[in-house]
Amino acid sequence: MIRNALAALFGLHGLVHLLGAAEAFGVADIPQLTQPISPPMGLLWLAAALLMLAAGVALLRAPRWWWAVGAVAVIISQVVITTSWGDAKVGTVANLVLLLAVGYGFASRGPLSLRAEFESDVNRVWPAAHSATGIVTEADLAPLPDPVRTYLRRSGVAGRPPVTDFRATWSGRMRSDPDSAWMTFTADQVDIVDTPQRFFMMDAKRKGLPVDVFHAFDQRGATMRVRLLSVLQMVDAKGPALTHAETVTLFNDWCCLAPGALLSPDINWEAIDKHRAAAHFTLGENTVTAELRFDDSGDLVDFVADGRGAMSADGRTVTPLRWSTPLRDYAKVGPARVATRAEVIWHPDSGAWSYGEFELTSLAYNVANRNRPTEVIRLLTDRPLTVHRTR
Repeated sequence: MIRNALAALFGLHGLVHLLGAAEAFGVADIPQLTQPISPPMGLLWLAAALLMLAAGVALLRAPRWWWAVGAVAVIISQVVITTSWGDAKVGTVANLVLLLAVGYGFASRGPLSLRAEFESDVNRVWPAAHSATGIVTEADLAPLPDPVRTYLRRSGVAGRPPVTDFRATWSGRMRSDPDSAWMTFTADQVDIVDTPQRFFMMDAKRKGLPVDVFHAFDQRGATMRVRLLSVLQMVDAKGPALTHAETVTLFNDWCCLAPGALLSPDINWEAIDKHRAAAHFTLGENTVTAELRFDDSGDLVDFVADGRGAMSADGRTVTPLRWSTPLRDYAKVGPARVATRAEVIWHPDSGAWSYGEFELTSLAYNVANRNRPTEVIRLLTDRPLTVHRTR
């Protein structure tokens, strides 16, 4: 809604500047413009008009760089307004509004933004990801506990290449405690399996204000940063406790989104019964244990781990708690069959409560491309895969 309104304002402001160009070149007589406009200045009016229109289009079609076009448009616009101040000074009000929008665009999408850092990290790690080789066979599934083996079969793992990386997008809502209002969000996520790494970028709304959240997890450990209005730092967290928590999250990603990754030699399995299996996943100094729970059909319906850290609102403390992620609404997403809806639940002594609801909007496997990672990322971002519902 706001983006469309700003694009419309850019467009209207550009059309007004066309009037100055028309007056300068004698194309039309504009009574409101009482001061003469020379042809050279008319060219500036025309440039401002075209740049304003281009900024409006870029805001809708190229959100990463629209602010740069918008900044140039506002500067040239204000120059020509100043030369015809008596007739055009009211245009300064529109320029001030647009300048604020350009400033936010720079903060949220510019080179210093969390979004730019996310894209930089993805471009850095994706070319280094290994290409998938070979095909997963029934013999590869044989060592797994019965419910895990059934789950991988239902997920379509057998007969396909191993999972080396994947990208997912989400929509949903989150809250910080049981009494807080829900905060809507969309998110973009990239996981590398063979050299475990995870990058998760969330764009959220809190009381109508934008909030950027960036989780990064690689060989150096985990970090989490949160910025209000893309500028005000609310959380800047790192350390061993966060790294352990993100290790749990990474393993949960594999279980829920990339079942083929559960063939990793870093996972030790322990059979419990026909509906449950325990997994012990070791990554660096951290070993996490989770209980995977399956329904009668063999679908994974819950992931339960003890000791995942719940972070305080300011990011300074992490409290170990039981954590679970109930799953539902399995569907065909591209070549795979996965759950498309999930909750994330804390289990303190005071009683369990859900702090997040996620809906999967796209998923793609093995998209690493050594030669053209940027094009791959853009394709996935602009043209998400369709989710086909199945029973």
